[in-house]
Amino acid sequence: MEPLVSIIITTRNEEKNILNCLESVNNQTYKKIEILVVDNFSIDNTKKTSLDFFKKKGIKNFKFCDFGNERSSQRNFGAQKANGKYYLYLETKKNKNLTGLYIPEIIKGYSFWNRVRKFERSFYDGTAIDCVRFVPLEKFKKVQGFDETLIGPEDWDFDKKIRQLGETKITKASLYHNEIGFSLKKYLEKKKYYGLSFQKYINKWGKDDPDIKKQFSPYYRFFIVFVENGKWMKIFRHPILTLGMYFLRFLIGLQFILSSNKE
Repeated sequence: MEPLVSIIITTRNEEKNILNCLESVNNQTYKKIEILVVDNFSIDNTKKTSLDFFKKKGIKNFKFCDFGNERSSQRNFGAQKANGKYYLYLETKKNKNLTGLYIPEIIKGYSFWNRVRKFERSFYDGTAIDCVRFVPLEKFKKVQGFDETLIGPEDWDFDKKIRQLGETKITKASLYHNEIGFSLKKYLEKKKYYGLSFQKYINKWGKDDPDIKKQFSPYYRFFIVFVENGKWMKIFRHPILTLGMYFLRFLIGLQFILSSNKE
């Protein structure tokens, strides 16, 4: 018997994107799923759009919940309401030691910065910069989900806890992240906001932790992660995207330094 898979979608004012997301989930070949939309009290039509979709498609196994205030608490709340054995269905039943799967993320969009983001993201799969996307629900609960005191690095923190339980792998399947409305200004503002919890995250694991050394090392973030395991070949094949990627990394690094000095 195939296991029930709980797909938890966290939202806030996503009426422009939620329909595409739900369509994508509904179009999966694996059908034994439940969909949980955990919305952070949106003031737009996110809820109406979601409920209309479920009604139109005749989807019975879904829940729409209002809960906030950050994505970590939304994810944890969704896990509490979930009835499934897994978050996403992937072939992991054959390996009982497998605790998490990394799913390559493909950035969708048509602008230059969309292409830069897609190019940059392709270097991070399964690295210290990545985070497992799929875990058995029992493992999620065992590590007590996401640390709700962290905003931004809660993904890295969760990833570390899951890896301590067993083996992780990278899937051949991909997830698509819609960034068609990408704004460089908003992107940098988001990175700045996420950076407010960096020191708390570092204090939690210690500055000598191997992952933290990579995640906050300019040498690793600006060089090693882009060339390890033969990835350096992409750098030479796409020089323009490489320049755009390094410019973006430079802006983020500069913003982090300026924010740290203000503290």
